[in-house]
Amino acid sequence: MNENTQALVLPQRDAAQSEAEGSDKLAEIERLQIRAERELSQARTEGDLTAWHRRYLGRQGAVAGMLRGVSALPVAVRPQVGRAANRLRQRLETAWTEGAETAKRLALQASLRTPPLDVTLPGRRVFAGRLHPVIQVLREMTEIFREMGFQVMTGPDVESDEYNFTLLNFPPYHPARDMHDTFYVDPVATGLPQAADWVLRTHTSPNQVRIMRRMAPPMRVIVPGVCYRHDNPDPSHGWMFHQMEGFAIGQGITLADLKGTITGMVRRLFGPGARVRFRGSYFPFTEPSVEVDLRCTLCKGRGCRLCGDSGWLEIIPGGMIHPQVLRNGGVDPARYSGFAFGAGPDRIAALKYSIEDIRYLYQNDLGFLEQF
Repeated sequence: MNENTQALVLPQRDAAQSEAEGSDKLAEIERLQIRAERELSQARTEGDLTAWHRRYLGRQGAVAGMLRGVSALPVAVRPQVGRAANRLRQRLETAWTEGAETAKRLALQASLRTPPLDVTLPGRRVFAGRLHPVIQVLREMTEIFREMGFQVMTGPDVESDEYNFTLLNFPPYHPARDMHDTFYVDPVATGLPQAADWVLRTHTSPNQVRIMRRMAPPMRVIVPGVCYRHDNPDPSHGWMFHQMEGFAIGQGITLADLKGTITGMVRRLFGPGARVRFRGSYFPFTEPSVEVDLRCTLCKGRGCRLCGDSGWLEIIPGGMIHPQVLRNGGVDPARYSGFAFGAGPDRIAALKYSIEDIRYLYQNDLGFLEQF
């Protein structure tokens, strides 16, 4: 070794110091055991036992920390201290297992002492929904027309201007369009073809042309659905209302067939004493046209809010299908004729159930609706 080079001198523990460190660690293990067993004896519930296990036997618990500290002790005392720490862990694990079993047994005994749950008691009654009055009437009308040989079909709520107006003999700027002021739909926002104008249908009559183009005469069809118009609500009008389109096309069909069909349906709904009257009217898609009124069932013809003090309420407009509408549907008017009507189930429901204002049907008043 070079005389200018000094040797590195490491500190050395003597045997006495190592023995003292070992004794201190063993005493610490004994104190940890006494404390852990005392706390375990005080644990009463499964929650207490879980917290105790996490505090002493968990990964970050006191015993795991004790075992990790063995490696820092002098080599001479490590085996003795390590054995003591492992004995402590085994003893505490055994004690915790016995404590957990005891806690479960005590919990079971406590549950057996509590009053039992009587599963024979009746439960809460499940609320059963009801059919809306208008839907009840629609179903009754549908069944009546099915017995007369009518098929039931559907159509779209959003219609093109062509089907809703033009093909039904409402050319642009026709004054009859004013009666059908409605809601227009933005094709860009809804993804509809932009080549046409789109509206919420004002009547179910567009289905006449749609179905005529798909079927060949003879045919008898009803199309129930919802319609929309920009109307001011009153006891007999609403901006949204139900309608049932009905039409029959064949050879030799006359206005007498329309009168017999409507009169038969009304008397099935309201009884054989129902009073019906037919008045002449005008619609672009029928010729001749009629209005069908029912004597008001609320006031018996004396006059009230629902019938506008007239004693009668219009329920079914209709007539013979206009020849031009037949042509638009691909039907030869020289060979076939037909009738069509648009029944109003909202008004019919009001008359059937003696409701003085059809607006009550759509106010979501369960106290009112549950009567039906």
